[in-house]
Amino acid sequence: MKCVVIIGVGLIGGSFAKGLKRLYPKAVLSGLDTDKDNLEKAIQIGLIDQRATTKSMAEADMVVLAIPVNALVEELPGILDAVKEDCVVLDAGSTKSLICQTVENHPKRHNFLACHPIAGTEFSGPQAAFDGLYDGKTNIICEIEKTAFPLQERALHFFQKLGMRIRYMNPVAHDKHIAYVSHLSHISSFMLGKTVIQKEKNERDIFDMAGSGFESTVRLAKSSPDMWTPIFEQNKENVIETLEEYIENLEAFKKMMEANDFKGIYNEMNNTNRIKQILKGIPLTKTLD
Repeated sequence: MKCVVIIGVGLIGGSFAKGLKRLYPKAVLSGLDTDKDNLEKAIQIGLIDQRATTKSMAEADMVVLAIPVNALVEELPGILDAVKEDCVVLDAGSTKSLICQTVENHPKRHNFLACHPIAGTEFSGPQAAFDGLYDGKTNIICEIEKTAFPLQERALHFFQKLGMRIRYMNPVAHDKHIAYVSHLSHISSFMLGKTVIQKEKNERDIFDMAGSGFESTVRLAKSSPDMWTPIFEQNKENVIETLEEYIENLEAFKKMMEANDFKGIYNEMNNTNRIKQILKGIPLTKTLD
């Protein structure tokens, strides 16, 4: 690749840029960001070489979209209009259905590869980017059959060199399952943080008494509301369904506490301990597709 454009030069886009710099050292990386400070910082620290222009967009071999999903829906059709015939445009959005629907009938739909790299941290901005973020991480790709085969190959080769695992899903299945394993965990983290802030008025007490368990549980509450609010909006129905089931489990736990049913509580926790095996990669009895 000779020319790549990164739109959104924060953690996700910036980490892609770091990988591109290592794997394709001769490629010229151009970038865009709505935050001018982020764009200047990205150039200053060498994430990208220059600000993207109309010319660099037209010459790009690859365009990486690492922007909030509401902006993706607005900007993707125009970006497809601007790129050349053999440019692959890929995104990193945490929702897929609406994004895929938006360009379903676009004349250059074959240039687009719908992706969701399951990677990230609670930090944001170009200074948070690092090479290796995607090593060993899963990248979910939707509707790959709608992307031109040579462009599929270019993107998949790049992902392979980054060390990513590839999983194929349809957009509806993706949004349903990601609501459970990602979106719900962020809501839980935000609401736990809110509860503690409301009840523990002394911030020093929170700092002094919070252990590693609390810190790890609320880690996601440091995530960007600018990114997560549009995700919840686009995946509203699935998120509400997961919340209803989560609230039912919390209510059941509360009732066991009120009834002094600590044997039942033990059994609930003991049964849930199998999550350790699941996260170690032991196959599920039920597939996610």
